[in-house]
Amino acid sequence: MALTILLAVIFLSSLVLTMVGLGGGLIFSPLFVLLKFPVSTAVSASLFLNAIAAASAAVTYFRKKMVDVKVGLPLLITSTISAPFGALLTHKINIRVFTAVLALVIFLAAMRMLFSGKIEAERAEISMARKIIGGGAIGAVIGVMAGFLGIGGGVFIVPLLIYVLRLPTKVAAATSIFIVVFSSLSGFVTHVAIAETDWKFILTAAIFSFLGGQVGSRIMAERLKGKTVRQIFGVVLIIFALKLVQRSFF
Repeated sequence: MALTILLAVIFLSSLVLTMVGLGGGLIFSPLFVLLKFPVSTAVSASLFLNAIAAASAAVTYFRKKMVDVKVGLPLLITSTISAPFGALLTHKINIRVFTAVLALVIFLAAMRMLFSGKIEAERAEISMARKIIGGGAIGAVIGVMAGFLGIGGGVFIVPLLIYVLRLPTKVAAATSIFIVVFSSLSGFVTHVAIAETDWKFILTAAIFSFLGGQVGSRIMAERLKGKTVRQIFGVVLIIFALKLVQRSFF
């Protein structure tokens, strides 16, 4: 793939995925694997670009007061601490196993978002203790998977914030972006310490990732409904799950 096309894909990926609570890593990681980047390079570049897009979008969401910091903070802390353990795991696993796990995770998330029906939980209230304890436990698991797969963790965070911690869809997406910034950076630092990083590529790509995050977050904050966010999220996930299965087994 030509560099100009790849940079355009990075911009569009950041735009679309910051609208649904991700930074772009859900596309970056499988895309780089499909382009036959070494796994360590694919994951580290994905995490860095994910963090940049998420940080860009988080600024907009904070200004719009869409981030639930009380819910997000326990997940942020535990996912940031545990992400390096997932990053270490990446360097010890077979490429086909890695790709298969990534495809399965993406597919299950897509099914949940597309076929869950109306979310009554958006109006429900739960205790602060459940938010803190549940969020911390969820964050620890998410951090490991995020560092391992190079996707920042938003694919796990958004459904869990909606269905377990009972946040409205748009608040869940915005809060997820806030968390993803830190889990992505934590995993990225570990990958950089283990393997070489193509700084020229990722710093150039980071510009496009940042711009995509800005555009996507503004569209979501001002124009999209929660149901539309979930539908976009699910369709994008299915496409990449199928591509990864094709890459692994055919």
